[in-house]
Amino acid sequence: MEKRRLGKTGQMSSILIFGSFALFRIKQKDADVAIEMALENGINQVDVSPLYGDAEKHLGSWFKRNGKKFFLSCKTAERTKKGAWESLKRSLETLHIDHFDIFQLHGVDDINVLKTALGPGGAMEAILEAKAQGLVRFIGITGHNPPVQNQALQLFNFDTVMFPLNRVHAAHPTDWNDFKPLLKTARQKDVGVMAIKSVAKRAWEGAQAKVHHNTWYEPFEDAAEIEKSLRYTLSQNITAAVLPGELKLWPMIIDAAQRFKPLTAQEQQDVMAGVKQYQPLVGPQMD
Repeated sequence: MEKRRLGKTGQMSSILIFGSFALFRIKQKDADVAIEMALENGINQVDVSPLYGDAEKHLGSWFKRNGKKFFLSCKTAERTKKGAWESLKRSLETLHIDHFDIFQLHGVDDINVLKTALGPGGAMEAILEAKAQGLVRFIGITGHNPPVQNQALQLFNFDTVMFPLNRVHAAHPTDWNDFKPLLKTARQKDVGVMAIKSVAKRAWEGAQAKVHHNTWYEPFEDAAEIEKSLRYTLSQNITAAVLPGELKLWPMIIDAAQRFKPLTAQEQQDVMAGVKQYQPLVGPQMD
């Protein structure tokens, strides 16, 4: 699988990242299969959060038995120094590791929340202390509101950023989802960019079978549409796309990534035109 440089971290990451939300509520044996499938297909980075159900526990079990074979990014949704320190230490213990490659402020979609986390007594104080102690190598931020993440890159020297980037949002840019200014800032500051929601189609409508999917949004499920979506996302100036929470989609996405070729400018316009009928995801949501 193609690898790209993750900004100033220097890490050469696979263009797909193992999204651990997929391990939320499955058995350990199924989690092991997913982890090993990722490794076999050249995926070398994993993203996890303590908010993702059993994900840390499942990864920690596998790491304990097999070693930490991924570049690992973790997160905290805590905004205070005390809360972030406690979250960070719990995650280290649960994952059976001695450091994080990336530790991220998670789900920062409001400027006041950002200022709290970066201010006196905020979560960033704990993360910087952890970095000084060798527990954290690089620092990132995640969220669903690219304009706020763009402001974050102006206020702190983040190493990575993670946010939604897909062709439906590109076809319907709003004040909430417009990612282009953030991409420009990330390029200028050499910040590694990780995209989420690459295969998102729309929010679930009515009484659709949401219970059969481990995603809060309706994803594309046809292989051809998945490939168009992934190719659009990976054709932007980013490092990688995070795999979605629905494991049954992974083989199609991995297959598309293995055959990835960038879209031309005209092809990008064509795949955006093909999703004009869908409304973009809006507002803060969980992964």
